[in-house]
Amino acid sequence: MPTMEIYKRGQGKYTRIITFVSVLVLGVIGGVVISSKLAVYNVTRTPYIQFGVPTLLIVGLLILMYWLVNRPRTADFLIATEGEMKKVSWSSRREVVGSTKVVIITSLILASVLFAVDTIFVWLFGIILH
Repeated sequence: MPTMEIYKRGQGKYTRIITFVSVLVLGVIGGVVISSKLAVYNVTRTPYIQFGVPTLLIVGLLILMYWLVNRPRTADFLIATEGEMKKVSWSSRREVVGSTKVVIITSLILASVLFAVDTIFVWLFGIILH
């Protein structure tokens, strides 16, 4: 029988929590969509199926995710991922803003050049084909 202990407690805590919550949010969104589809198709006049099926799916997803984030292979991967993320040298806000400005300006210049070339080609082919 599987135990309810958390595998390597304290390691990879934030990665596990974020993974668990992210999948839970997606599951809740899916449950809302399923509930609204069941209401639209008027599967039954009782709310038990309309709300019970999505609730059971979300509870099943919770159990599955608890098992998955505590499975040794998955937990070790998430622990290693969190360790690698701590080693990343993140850019400062100033660098990100500067880089974003360069990308936007370069994109606008490139779009302008392509627009000019396209306009010239339209004009040339208009002359040639008439």
